[in-house]
Amino acid sequence: MSLESKFKLSIPADEQRAKYEAERNKRIRADGAAQYQELKGRFADLDEDPYVTEKIVRDPIVTEREVAILGGGFGGLTQGAHLMKQGIADFTIIERGGDFGGTWYWNRYPGCMCDVESYCYLPLLDDTGYVPRQKYSTAPEIFAYCQMIGRHFGLYERALFQTQVTGAHWDETAKRWIVTTDRGDRLAARYLVMAGGILHKAKLPGVPGIETFKGHAFHTSRWDYDYTGGSPTTFMDKLADKKVGIVGTGATAIQAVPHLAEAAGHLTVFQRTPSSVGPRDNRATDPGWEASLKPGWAFEREMNFTASISGRKPVPDLVDDGWTHIHRRDGAERADCPDDLALARELADFERMEEVRARIEEIVEDKQTAEALKPWYGHMCKRPCFHDEYLQSFNRPNVTLVDTKGAGVQEITENGIVVEGREYELDLLIFSTGFEVTTDYTRRMGFDPVGPGGLTFSQHINNGLETLHGLVGRKFPNLFTISTLQGAAMPNYVTMAHEDAINIAHILRWAIDKGATTIQPTHQAAEAWADIIVNSMGHFIEYNAKCTPSYFNNELGATDEKGEAKQWVPRNGVFGGPPDEFLEILREWRASHGELRDLEITTD
Repeated sequence: MSLESKFKLSIPADEQRAKYEAERNKRIRADGAAQYQELKGRFADLDEDPYVTEKIVRDPIVTEREVAILGGGFGGLTQGAHLMKQGIADFTIIERGGDFGGTWYWNRYPGCMCDVESYCYLPLLDDTGYVPRQKYSTAPEIFAYCQMIGRHFGLYERALFQTQVTGAHWDETAKRWIVTTDRGDRLAARYLVMAGGILHKAKLPGVPGIETFKGHAFHTSRWDYDYTGGSPTTFMDKLADKKVGIVGTGATAIQAVPHLAEAAGHLTVFQRTPSSVGPRDNRATDPGWEASLKPGWAFEREMNFTASISGRKPVPDLVDDGWTHIHRRDGAERADCPDDLALARELADFERMEEVRARIEEIVEDKQTAEALKPWYGHMCKRPCFHDEYLQSFNRPNVTLVDTKGAGVQEITENGIVVEGREYELDLLIFSTGFEVTTDYTRRMGFDPVGPGGLTFSQHINNGLETLHGLVGRKFPNLFTISTLQGAAMPNYVTMAHEDAINIAHILRWAIDKGATTIQPTHQAAEAWADIIVNSMGHFIEYNAKCTPSYFNNELGATDEKGEAKQWVPRNGVFGGPPDEFLEILREWRASHGELRDLEITTD
């Protein structure tokens, strides 16, 4: 019996490979990631904060701090929490928004929820004693939980909100980072932690004519309820006579579309690449189950989930959802020998995607629309989505799918959007086009730290990162980052960010106790970690190279600000091994006091 015959495939594997490649090739563009533009010109106001009802008025702050944390999302929150747990209270969190929350502060579109189970996604549940109200929490609940963390750990009195960092440079004489802001602040911090996150800088497609549209327009991360009516949790009552268009069919759109479909006079969905959409099966937290929880339950569940997405197949599967099903069904049990494992993984992937497409056929009534909604790529080429109302929305008479067949929107006019020569008139144009994930880190942070000798952080990245675990950098003393740069890539970014924060707090406690003036990894430690990064990425690179363009592969190429190809630096990649292996590396390092062998300090 051949290996392929052990899998339930309605289309032979060779034909699926050819179909994947053909669909991928339709979407390849010479400009790669440069096809997106920044929020400027007419759309500059979409980069402002529409949620602040009262502007904070204060004098500039000139002071010294032991630690400055840049960013108030989950990275900054968990960092502040673990500094407090380590007895380090002399720190300031600088946040551009009007409150804590990060992506959950900015994203308030209708239907916004986490797509990872909330019992695993929300950090510090064992500390706060909070139990989420649903298996998948809504954005308002997550935002409120971020505020709870801030109150629980005393972070509000250490925060500067509505404040944008404009620069950070190393003062060699003072041995401190001088952080400046748009408020005229000047903080001299011995240690600087950059926790800017990955889903906060919105992007727009660089479609010709985008600034000529005379209707109303906004990005999903700056939702305008004054125009639509309603709120994140109530019906949008001002759209009944409006022709609404939404560009994009990714993780945000699949949550917003059902609410727009219910409210709009007519909704047109413009699709370049369909998402893989499986069932979410959200449900309220069972009171009996909640009452049975024992101390440490949240950590146990989070690690069970991480083991599942690492291919460990723990028993029981505590989470038992779409994410764990994807990663547990790797086909390994049907392989006859180790040499068959790679092919078994591919065939299992084909099998899962056939199930996704079959679900579309079952739900979507119009056959042409159903065909257009079918994804033809590997399951992890784009972030898998899970929803129980998205596909059903296309059965409504007031909803139209415009499939651009991979080409994207052709043009935007004064009156609407043009696809294949046809103009679709719109009153409201919504950009559900995501966030900058793979653009330069300093561009997303909004400033470029300047280290000793005038070396900028962006130059350091371009030359090849030197870090330990992606957290503490060489050539940039006392600078820490919570990011995917030489870090890990996993469906639950918060798990990685939280573990990063624990390690950074551990290092800072040690450095402060030692009376350190500066701290950085040894050359040997940084090179050893770079080798681990490079050697771990083989399967990750191979898989993504065959994928349809997305932020996972930087739209199939890295480009500079002029859209010209850039040389990719392998050592700047992510840890390509199993996510739980990355977490174990950090924990083993702490337990063995790795700081004694891998970090070097100077003292006054």
